[in-house]
Amino acid sequence: MRIISGIYKGKRLTAPKNLPVRPTTDFGKESLFNMISNDYDIDELSVLDLFSGTGNISYEFASRGAKEIMCIDGNFHCVSYIKKTSKELNFGQISAFKNDVFSYLKKYPKQYDIIFADPPYELKNINEIAELVFEKNLLSPNGQLIIEHDRNWDFSEHANFVKHRKCGNVNFSIFEN
Repeated sequence: MRIISGIYKGKRLTAPKNLPVRPTTDFGKESLFNMISNDYDIDELSVLDLFSGTGNISYEFASRGAKEIMCIDGNFHCVSYIKKTSKELNFGQISAFKNDVFSYLKKYPKQYDIIFADPPYELKNINEIAELVFEKNLLSPNGQLIIEHDRNWDFSEHANFVKHRKCGNVNFSIFEN
């Protein structure tokens, strides 16, 4: 895994082998950040990274200067790795907490500019992420929810769905208020 842009451009990070993760590919990450950079000044963003895993996406936001990044993952070892790596890279804007993503969305009604979710592809209730984000009003007025998923999901019928982008084997569905 490597950071593709910002102050740590080219920095390689090696996560422990025992983490139950599937990090977003460099190709997918580059496409994702091209989309985000077209719509936002990243250094002004507050970001919620759900199913954070290794923190791959959070490090990219931090390297590009995002002002606040909250990482939520249900795996203790993933959260420990994010905390350790954030400290090593001096990313003070990253906070990481072990929590069930769905419980977090129900209990903590803070608004974010970008909510990025990269759930396990086999998760059966991925559609609940968008439902909770909009039910709890967790996006800032001009914010976006971005869900990474496999080709088997189609969110186009959701009232807040805006667009779908396919980047190799990675799919992103984007939602707005």
